[in-house]
Amino acid sequence: MRNFTSVNDISDLKKALDEAFEIKADRYKYCELGKNKTLMMVFFNSSLRTRLSTQKAALNLGMNVIVLDINQGAWKLETERGVIMDGDKPEHILEAIPVMGSYCDVIGVRSFARFENKDDDYNEVILNQFIKYSGRPVFSMEAATRHPLQSFADLITIEEHKTKPRPKVVLTWAPHPKALPQAVPNSFAEWMNAADYDFVITHPKGYELDPAFVGNARVEYDQMKAFEGADFVYAKNWAAYIGENYGKVLSTDRDWTVSERQMAVTNNAYFMHCLPVRRNMIVTDDVIESERSLVIPEAANREISATVVLKRILEGLE
Repeated sequence: MRNFTSVNDISDLKKALDEAFEIKADRYKYCELGKNKTLMMVFFNSSLRTRLSTQKAALNLGMNVIVLDINQGAWKLETERGVIMDGDKPEHILEAIPVMGSYCDVIGVRSFARFENKDDDYNEVILNQFIKYSGRPVFSMEAATRHPLQSFADLITIEEHKTKPRPKVVLTWAPHPKALPQAVPNSFAEWMNAADYDFVITHPKGYELDPAFVGNARVEYDQMKAFEGADFVYAKNWAAYIGENYGKVLSTDRDWTVSERQMAVTNNAYFMHCLPVRRNMIVTDDVIESERSLVIPEAANREISATVVLKRILEGLE
């Protein structure tokens, strides 16, 4: 595997899951694979789980790790061509990227949607510049439209806890005071469709996702109806995608907050969220603290998904 930006790069999901469970049983089985190899992790946005889990995964494989936070201790980067650089950005990303590539063997990039230009966001301008100009394998640590390491960890978690071959999985929108990217719901939808689960997406009208990511999922605007018989409930906020409302908050309706009321109509469903989570906006204390909450095991599996991805990239370097 050269680059990792979506479920399409992982190919056979069963083989990927088998590999994940093999690594989970022995995290250091391939500790010699990354010897004398360096991972550079480039963050344009804040991170906790992604930073820690990906760095731990690299160490599991014997890699050296360099972490670069663009917003702290680095020059501000201009990302647009043709701009007269007379402002507060003294370095252009087109020089910075190949320089970064000269110091490492693999690059991980985290860059959220800016909500300034929908085309730029959905064309993954920053991530694709790294792929084009770094000369190194590149993987996404969350981009404008997808968060594949998170979704892979979500899939691992569901596979560990499901009690039927094709569980009902519900992705539900939930309120949030700020506009958040569609990356996590887009990516989650892609991976759930690829896994061929019984997959339902529920959200208020106006919060429709890009049809390319919705795929074969059933869309249900009645949250309570969507939750009926669910085996897994995945809560996440996202800003509007459609038309002039792109990047906007259209609703903060607390009726959509996941509570015991909604969970009561499920099949004793597990609750999932990628974290960080705003309690009593996205989900109530009772639900996230319940025995059916998987948010911690889900986060722990981020180490496993990152280890599998890095292992495959390293094997491609040999």
